[in-house]
Formats: sequence, C-alpha cells, structure tokens
Amino acid sequence: MTIKVILKINYVFYIKKYNFLIFHIIDLLILQSRNPLLIYFIQILSKLILNSNIYKIMMFKTKLKNVKWILSCLVFITMGALQAQTYKIVPKISTIKIAGTSSVHEWESATDQINGDLVLGTDGKTGKQIQSLDIKVPVKSIKSGKGLMDSKTYEAFDSDKNPLITFQLTDVSPIKLTGKDVETMVTGNLNMAGLSKKISFKSTGKLLADGNYQFKGSVPVKLSDFKMKPPTAMMGMLKTGDAVTINFDVTFKSM
Repeated sequence: MTIKVILKINYVFYIKKYNFLIFHIIDLLILQSRNPLLIYFIQILSKLILNSNIYKIMMFKTKLKNVKWILSCLVFITMGALQAQTYKIVPKISTIKIAGTSSVHEWESATDQINGDLVLGTDGKTGKQIQSLDIKVPVKSIKSGKGLMDSKTYEAFDSDKNPLITFQLTDVSPIKLTGKDVETMVTGNLNMAGLSKKISFKSTGKLLADGNYQFKGSVPVKLSDFKMKPPTAMMGMLKTGDAVTINFDVTFKSM
C-alpha cells in the first residue's frame, strides 16, 4: 500500500489520532529501508517532529491538511535515501592481489579475506550511482605462499600495530555505461601501515545474473608514500621495488 493511499485512508482521523498516523508512516519508511544509518536518521527526524513546539501547537490549532503537508515533507526528504541499497563483499570469490618486482624476480601476494560495504543509490536520470564504499583487509591475511616473504611483508606494515589496510570512498564520478560494463573513477583514502593517503583509480563493473555486482580495477602505489620500507632478504641481496600494483576483483551481494 502506498503512502498516498495510507494518508487518504487516515484522512478522517481526529487530531488526537495524529500520533498514530505519523508513527504509522514512520514505521512504513523504516520497513522499506535496509540501510541502518537511514533507519537511525528517520527515527531521529521523527522524534524532532513529534517533540517540537511546532508539532505541539499543530496538535491543537491546525487542520489535518497541515499534518499532511508535514508528513509529505518527511516522505519527500527520505524517499530518495530509501532507494539506496547496501551490498556486502562476498568473501572467497573476491580477491585482492598485490604485485611487485625485486632484484631477483617478480612477486605476488593475495588475499580473499576482504570485508566491505557498498551503498548504491538510484538517480532518476542516470540510474545506479555509488554513494559510499568502505573496505577492510587484515594485513596478515595477505599470503604469497612463501613464509619468509610473508613475514617480511608483515614487518613492512608493522602489522601488530597496524593490523588493517582500509579504504574509504570520498568521491566518485558518475557511472558510465560501456557496452555491458559500467565504468567510474573512484577517489578515497587508502590507509596502510598507519598512514592515510588520497588515491584515485578507475574501476569497471557489471551486474551479474544473480543480482550481485562485480567490480575490477588496479591501483598503482608506492610504498614510500606510506613511509614503508620495501622488504629485503638474503642479507640485503634481495630487494623489492618501491612500486607495487594492487589488483582487485570483488563481488558485492545485496544485504
């Protein structure tokens, strides 16, 4: 049942029933939302309305049409956000690989222990757009298959003090359609070894048959930008390069 119909049905209620009407619509808005932050926002907004002097005066001195106007404002403010959908990274099938060079050979480490949330909102003109993105990767989940290499990697991150690599979105360009894929430029704060740096990179994605979203891309990074010393081994004979590339292939599933 739409909010418009609910308003029409409850139009005959007396002023003493206004509380029921407002809470009825607030409950409907909350039920339609799967975003915890949005639910919190709706609850706070409703409390402000119900506890405000304007509302108390309205209870005694205004007609029902004024109540409908205020409720319409509440609906208008929240309906855009209600269209947002939260997706979580699917572990095991999502991977992040870190590739680099050394004085002896190229190397690669990888992890499939990735946690993250993606929020997609619906724009009436351009369709789905990214609203927020947060990713966390445990440093000690990164494996190369070589124990010595892994221990040197954790040492470079100072993993006991900095156990996580994180990325938080700050800006994103509108999604562009390129055939069956979508393309966007992502900007955010990458935190490694306790230091945060703003980075930008291109990402391509697509909607899968099961309704999940898959995003791929690569991010060039210099360890020195994060005050990290490239790992060394064999009494300094083996030295890794300063430049590494983070390749990601992550799948997000609707909550």
